[in-house]
Amino acid sequence: MFGKKEFKLKAEQIKPLATGYGTCFATNLITIEGKKINFMYRENSRNENDSGWSFFSGYETDQYINNPKNTQIFDVNTIANYDQDIIPFLNSPINSAFDRNQNTGKIEQVFDFQFPE
Repeated sequence: MFGKKEFKLKAEQIKPLATGYGTCFATNLITIEGKKINFMYRENSRNENDSGWSFFSGYETDQYINNPKNTQIFDVNTIANYDQDIIPFLNSPINSAFDRNQNTGKIEQVFDFQFPE
């Protein structure tokens, strides 16, 4: 439908780092361009397989996100292979949001994020 995507990691490079979480939303800037995850949030699940997690590099514009060619649903384990820094936060409750502190490089919880409706 949208053409074949060339992912940064090949299937054989994906290791079992964060299994059993279900699916998540991520952008091509992470999975194709290989950028670090700089923002992530967890909202209510949309279905029984959905973890509620969404992952972003922080460089996505609204126009970029609104183009379905630039996003995809993945297993959370796949995204954890792209950026292992997210793993300690995966059990966080619904309505949790985190961003990467650009000074320290560490992921930290944020409390002023307005969750999508």
